[in-house]
Amino acid sequence: MLSILITGCSSGIGYHCARALHDAGHLVVASCRNGDDVTRLQQEGLHCVQLDMNSESSIESGLAEALALTNGKLDLLFNNAAYGQPGALEDLPTEALRRQFETNLFGWHHLTRAVVPLMLKQGSGKIVQNSSVLGLVAMKYRGAYNASKFALEGYTDTLRLELSDTPIHVSLIEPGPIESQFRANAKAQFEANIDMPASRHARGYQRTLDRLGKPGPSNRFTLGPEAVLKPLQAIISSPAPAPRYYVTQPTYIMGVLRRILPTQWLDKIVSKSD
Repeated sequence: MLSILITGCSSGIGYHCARALHDAGHLVVASCRNGDDVTRLQQEGLHCVQLDMNSESSIESGLAEALALTNGKLDLLFNNAAYGQPGALEDLPTEALRRQFETNLFGWHHLTRAVVPLMLKQGSGKIVQNSSVLGLVAMKYRGAYNASKFALEGYTDTLRLELSDTPIHVSLIEPGPIESQFRANAKAQFEANIDMPASRHARGYQRTLDRLGKPGPSNRFTLGPEAVLKPLQAIISSPAPAPRYYVTQPTYIMGVLRRILPTQWLDKIVSKSD
């Protein structure tokens, strides 16, 4: 039985992984930003703590609560809490970009910094970062999210190098489209922060809103959150996890195209997506 902390567990990938690993017998501590979600998961029988990635004090108190549940041990940290802020970069308020990085990178950094000394002291540990195909290839109107995930990729590669002489293993999971509340949350962020009528991208934005508001899977390549659980289980069971795990066909395709195509050709392919 391993002690595992997973962030961003109110729904989607985080919830599914927390539920499945708990049912498999691991000591899983899920975390959520909102208190109501914490209560809901606790009522379902999960260990859950409140942890807001936008607040250093919340991260510290949430980790302390988690460690109280695990008797001070943490075998695996799965950084998963994130959201997407759509909109063309020219229309994106700087504060919205700052909030995107606060949740998708800076909060992860603060939590990771707190966990590394603990894992070094106990002589083992695994850190898993949930990235995205958009950490490999950029797409328009996703600049804030693209930037946060590209930054996460570089951050995690550096962390892996710096911990290579320690017993801590660092891995990235890179999913494409996964069934979750991600699109609904992204739509809300777009409407809150982007002045669509004043933008030259209004027509493209309408297609974006149609996509974000579409019920059901976003496209035929969309998989359920169990697709992310599979590599996470592989990381848990492996004595030497791989640096990267691709999830969904689009990630495999884009990973190959990024390596073999000239930038101009790849731009033509990805520019067709709104």
